[in-house]
Amino acid sequence: MAAATACDVLVVGGGPTGMTLGLLLARRGVDTVVIDKEPVIYRLPRAAHIDHEIMRIFQELGIADSVMASTRRAARYDFLTADRQVLMRFEGMDRVGPGGWPASNMIHQPSIEAALRAAAPAQPKLQLKTGWNWQSFVEEADRLVSTVATPEGNVTVASRFVVGADGARSRVRAAAGIAIDDLGFDEQWLVIDVLVHDASRLPDANLQICDPVRPTTCVLMGSGRHRWEFMLKPGETAEQILDDAFIARLLAPWNVEGAVTLERKAVYRFNARVAKEWRKGRILLAGDAAHQTPPFAGQGLCAGLRDAANLGWKIPAVLAGASPSLLDSYQTEREPHARSVIGLAMMMGRTVCITDPSAAKARDDAMLADRAAGRSPDGAVPMTPLGPGALLPDCAAAGSYFPQFTGAHGERLDDVLGAGAWLISVSTSATPSNTSRSIAIEDPLLAPFREPLAAWLKAQNSTAVLIRPDRYIFGTADPEALARAWRDNLSAS
Repeated sequence: MAAATACDVLVVGGGPTGMTLGLLLARRGVDTVVIDKEPVIYRLPRAAHIDHEIMRIFQELGIADSVMASTRRAARYDFLTADRQVLMRFEGMDRVGPGGWPASNMIHQPSIEAALRAAAPAQPKLQLKTGWNWQSFVEEADRLVSTVATPEGNVTVASRFVVGADGARSRVRAAAGIAIDDLGFDEQWLVIDVLVHDASRLPDANLQICDPVRPTTCVLMGSGRHRWEFMLKPGETAEQILDDAFIARLLAPWNVEGAVTLERKAVYRFNARVAKEWRKGRILLAGDAAHQTPPFAGQGLCAGLRDAANLGWKIPAVLAGASPSLLDSYQTEREPHARSVIGLAMMMGRTVCITDPSAAKARDDAMLADRAAGRSPDGAVPMTPLGPGALLPDCAAAGSYFPQFTGAHGERLDDVLGAGAWLISVSTSATPSNTSRSIAIEDPLLAPFREPLAAWLKAQNSTAVLIRPDRYIFGTADPEALARAWRDNLSAS
């Protein structure tokens, strides 16, 4: 066996979730090793969408501009009948969201992974090891010792924590003996990604065609790409539907011959599952290892990166002396949030995936009537607050997302205040803390944002707000009371 490696945190899986977590930890002073079993980035697209919250995370990592350069936006997400009547319409997807970036961004995942990996060499606390395949672990008194297969032979990695960000078939989850809660959604779909030569011949909105003959998805992707998804019908096999001639027949009604070139074809099972434990001692799960969602709400990748943002400040806090129980709040906060998104995706999927003609007609009639009566769930895709956890008790705002205000000249609040927790108050700031930045809105630094910050606090009927490093609200209250509560929350008692 080759020489051992030691670190604070071993992240298993170098996809977007694992790399984002690795970068956040390293930027906060945590010795981190990220490993991935593949030698290079998988070159074909997978996830197709990220939202404004994820762009805000990328802003902190310094890669937002490079990510935005390869994204596209659609103003609408429409659910249509077979004859193209609107059943549901989610609008405003191209407007700026609370995170200070466009609400909905269609992506090319390999470009995002390349941007994340390009940021790694600037972080001396981060090591990225590719071609390293995690095998197993043993627990010692104050650490885990993992065995990892590498091209040079097996190595051991000793770490305080192991985070399994290694996908739906997580080897870390299996080795820890963590069970899965299956939520009962299982459908096979053909996914087709194409390179676009003539965008004028393709839809400019994201579409779900609720056609019982063949439920179909048609969505934008990152620059120069488009995606179709076709539900497999009973009796169809993956081999049959992956045939190029079969795919050509599926695409024929869209009249895109000559406008696109097939880049990728694959059959996927769309599932809804949640791990029963996201933390088991020194083992934590993130991303698809912790939860899997059907793609209809476009929140699969987003959920994983929200996991990374949550763990990305709690693990450093624990390593710096906060109570290890702080990590228990990871699941209590994130699981209700993730389950609500999965529930939304399942509702959307069950709307789309009806293949019985009579049931489809009943669905269409009911939803068209609801829409005509103003009862359709149109608008923006909703997000729920965090569940209970590292939040101020009995505070209505706690667990909701704090907006990133922008100045008249494009200044962004996060760039001005920097990483970490913030305590923003109406006038006199609270006693400074080594775990949060305390600042009054009268401070010249906040001049570009003073008016919206004052209006936000007034609407909350509060004189101060404490915002966590993941930009969720710890609480609103008197500034000194907030500062005490935050220090108590991070205490080791």
